[in-house]
Order: sequence, then C-alpha cells, then structure tokens
Amino acid sequence: MPDRMTGRPGTRAGKAGHAEAARAKLLAAALPHVAFDGWTPRLMREAAEAAGISHNEMRLAFPDGALDLVDYFLADGDRRMEEALAAEDLAAMKVRARITRAVRVRLEVDVANREAVRRAVTLLALPTSGVHGPRALYRTVDAIWRAAGDTSTDFNFYTKRATLAGVWSAVTLHWLSDHSDGFADTWAFLDRRIEDVMRFEKAKASLLGVMEKLPDPFALLGRLRYRE
Repeated sequence: MPDRMTGRPGTRAGKAGHAEAARAKLLAAALPHVAFDGWTPRLMREAAEAAGISHNEMRLAFPDGALDLVDYFLADGDRRMEEALAAEDLAAMKVRARITRAVRVRLEVDVANREAVRRAVTLLALPTSGVHGPRALYRTVDAIWRAAGDTSTDFNFYTKRATLAGVWSAVTLHWLSDHSDGFADTWAFLDRRIEDVMRFEKAKASLLGVMEKLPDPFALLGRLRYRE
C-alpha cells in the first residue's frame, strides 16, 4: 500500500503507521478480556483473531509478546492522562496541586481498566519481566512531572522522579484495593504522600542552602598544604 507522505509502497513511515494501527486494534480487542484471562499469549492470539490481525502482524507489533502489550497499555494511559491535563489550567496551580492532580488523573483514566492495571502490575513485578517494569514506571512519573510543568535538567530532575516513583507505586497499590466511594480513601492517601514529598523537598532545599554556605573543603586543604 503506498505511503501517504511519499506515495511509495513499503516506506518506513507506512510500515510504522501500519504497526501502530495493529497495536491499537490489538489492545482494544484484548482489554475486555484481560480481567479474566490476564496478559497472556493466549489473550494476544484471541485478540489478534478478533481484530483481524495475522500472527505475523501481531509478532511485528509486539515482539516481546504480552510484556510489550502491557507496556503499550501503560504508555497509552500516560498519553490519555496528558491529553486530559492539557485541557486544564495547571499553570494556575502550585506545584503540589499540579502533581496531586496529575497523579489522580493518571489513575482516573484507567478506572474502567482497573483489573487490567492490577494484572499488569502483577506481571511486571515478576523477575522474568526484566526492564519492562522499571521502564514503565519511569515513563509514567516522567510524564506526570512534565505535565506539571517541570523543566529541570540538573540533579533535581532525577530526585524528583525517584521520589515520585515511590509515591506513585504506593498510591497505585492503594487504589487497586480501594472500595471506598469515589476512591476517597485513595485521594486522602495521595494527599498524605504528597505532603511527605513536600517536606522532603523543603528539607533538601534547606540542606543545600547550608552546604552552599560551608567553605569549600578542597580550598581548605589547599590553604593548609601551602601553609607548610
């Protein structure tokens, strides 16, 4: 089929677009059955058949099988969160409110897929999942910080994401077992965890301020050396 951009058959853009379409169709066909079947090779085969996708197309779309499908599902959740937050005026909020809102929206976009999220978390926790779990976790917390307007590139870039990774993991597990009305218990839990992060950030800022006022240890050693 000719590529829409170049008109030539078999171009890289055309193949990429075809693979993306296959991934989206497979996920849509799989989601209604994940709660019962889990993220398994069987689920993928049945989803491919329901979506009219050949076995070869399925393997091209998800070379690592179910793990790739889970990764795609979680990345799609990040994308839907970003779209939802783009319609909100986060710039008018303080950083704490932005992060709280972003975490909440990221969970809310998958309310209908909560069992699929549970199955995904369980699968990614297995040693056989390799780097898929950490990679998905990093991508989500990075998307949350970016949606909140973070532009840091220094050491803070990594500490912010490492801290939020702990918060996100804890809040997600709480949400998966929450049976309160409107997930009220989860949102209260989230507020407490964000408060912990804010206290950490204030303590870190204070410590850095103190350290900046301390004399340079290498300069002190140099003066002592040449004093002899």
